[in-house]
Amino acid sequence: MIKESELIINEDGSAFHLHLKPEQLADRVVMCGDPQRVSAIAEYFDRRECEVSSREFHTITGSYKGKRITALSHGIGGDNLDIVVNELDALANIDFRTRTVKDGFRQLTLVRIGTSGGLQPYTPVGSYVAAEQSIGLDGVIYFYKDSARVRNQTLEKELIEQLDWRIEGIKPYVVAAAPSLIEQICKDDIIRGLTIAANGFYGPQGRELRLPLADPTLNARIEAFESSDRRRITNYEMESSALAALAALMGHRAMTVCCIIAGRVDSTMNTDYKASLPRLIETVLERI
Repeated sequence: MIKESELIINEDGSAFHLHLKPEQLADRVVMCGDPQRVSAIAEYFDRRECEVSSREFHTITGSYKGKRITALSHGIGGDNLDIVVNELDALANIDFRTRTVKDGFRQLTLVRIGTSGGLQPYTPVGSYVAAEQSIGLDGVIYFYKDSARVRNQTLEKELIEQLDWRIEGIKPYVVAAAPSLIEQICKDDIIRGLTIAANGFYGPQGRELRLPLADPTLNARIEAFESSDRRRITNYEMESSALAALAALMGHRAMTVCCIIAGRVDSTMNTDYKASLPRLIETVLERI
């Protein structure tokens, strides 16, 4: 039996942070950072079953062309993904009445739609990039046992060596998205990328305002990196690694696909990026 302090269940039988009940969760989950974007995703639903909001977590479950889908916002950062993925897994695979793990495993399909900064000439503003491999700077996975079984340790070593890694106390990790899900979602219109998931928006992504950077040349080395299989780092975002890592450890299928809204190489920015998202939303809903 899982202790009440480990799995916190609200009085109404819902998960502590998400405020979702087990029966409100679909097997297919489309995720996003912005709570308002959930409503934009649900605009495509044929019908809605339920809508729940708690803090930054906004959820609508409904159906799209006969597919039952949950649209869910997770807020910003890998720490939020630790909350969201654990509670989604609990909703699917733990009996909330007995506080025990269910006998049969229920696999979830989790696709995160995000925004990102492109790092290469072939990832310009307006393009779509899927994180086929995520480079995590958040450290979330190191708190869980046997993380090595889902990590690409060869690529981790290449990164540390080529980037001449100097940020004290942080070791990048690399986790792949579910290969079957990448094949399902990515066609010729989505670039398969090597994505950095930073643990912040400013300094961790090389932005400098009033605070000087510990390693001001890191972004230049990131842009120049090339793996042994000739892959380049395509983009920056903040959640793909935690999502891919936790899902892989738990046995779920997960991936992140982003609309590029900033060109970090040529210093361009599209603040009106919401106009670029509808086609990506429709694409994910069609293919999930």
